[in-house]
Amino acid sequence: MKRALLALADGTVFEGRALGFESETVGEVVFNTAMTGYQEILTDPSYKGQIITMTCPHIGNYGITREDVESRRIWAEGFVVKESSRRPSNWRSEQALDDYLRESRVVGIEGLDTRALTRHLRDAGSQQGLISHVDLDPRRGVEKARTAPGIVGRDLVSEVTCGQPYEWTDGSGVWASEADHGSSERSLVGRTLRVVAYDFGTKQNILRRLVDTGCAVTVVPASTPADSVKRMQPDGVVLSNGPGDPEGVPYAIEAVRALIGWRPIFGICLGHQILGLAMGLTTYKLKFGHHAANHPVIDLRTRTVGITSQNHNFAVRAPGAIAPHSTDHAVVKTRFGRLAISHLSLNDDSIEGMVCLDQPVLSVQYHPEASPGPHDSAYLFRQFTRMMETNHA
Repeated sequence: MKRALLALADGTVFEGRALGFESETVGEVVFNTAMTGYQEILTDPSYKGQIITMTCPHIGNYGITREDVESRRIWAEGFVVKESSRRPSNWRSEQALDDYLRESRVVGIEGLDTRALTRHLRDAGSQQGLISHVDLDPRRGVEKARTAPGIVGRDLVSEVTCGQPYEWTDGSGVWASEADHGSSERSLVGRTLRVVAYDFGTKQNILRRLVDTGCAVTVVPASTPADSVKRMQPDGVVLSNGPGDPEGVPYAIEAVRALIGWRPIFGICLGHQILGLAMGLTTYKLKFGHHAANHPVIDLRTRTVGITSQNHNFAVRAPGAIAPHSTDHAVVKTRFGRLAISHLSLNDDSIEGMVCLDQPVLSVQYHPEASPGPHDSAYLFRQFTRMMETNHA
């Protein structure tokens, strides 16, 4: 089997076997600890600019099915696994992982020690890296990784967002549980709620969840001005997930700032960070990010803990220290009123959720739509629809 190389910007080099499309690629190398969901992870636009390392040693067991994609294509720059399955076993499988990567022109590598790579990234932090099937010189590989553009300050959203507004009508179908559906409940406003979803790199399951709760969804490009959204007269606005640095999309921050207080807003992942910046908070880059389907998060209001799906490299910073055992400093004063820190990570105490006490606004850093991951936080979509109903009843 053809050899391949993974070189990191700090000079660390791993050798392995070629996987996927024969070429070379650069991106920020991160690790994801999910055991399943590799197809949803690969097609999550939030991974634009990144090379994904899966910590689970055997990836591809159940193959690929087109029904499980989260967007129109793979956005990850590269894929790193210990071993990929060439013979998937699942009744839904349509092709093997290696064939899928080749077809999508995604460069990968397998056969290296992903445990050692993950430990290195935990200690040294996420960093630029290169996967190559065509140039196996370690020195040149490290130099290419060092000179590759980073994600800080870059506008990656413009590369993944839609080109034109469109209507989304698909729900979760047979995969939805009874708890997911809100259409059978009588709306407080007596009509279908209309939602405008900003596409900063949205996962399709966010849109499916909104439909499951009885919403009519219109998706708009990330650069859509606030005035254009106001002319559409929705009942609420969703700020989707997406890739990269929230400070790299000042046009989105400006639009969101103009929408706060006009209609209820629900921010998810990058949308949560953009909302934080719009309200006057700051953001910072995490050492190695949160990329997993098993992150514990505590709700400071109820003291309950949920297991969450996460994928982000940046986080919101609020004035003062906040710890999960205390609610001290959990309310921040902003130009839009009081902002309560509602959720915290139990791994590193980073902010995982916010609720505005004086405006109809809520946001979470994690992924309540899962795909992949647990469904502990699906209730947030019902909270958002209730917020819209209450605001317009």
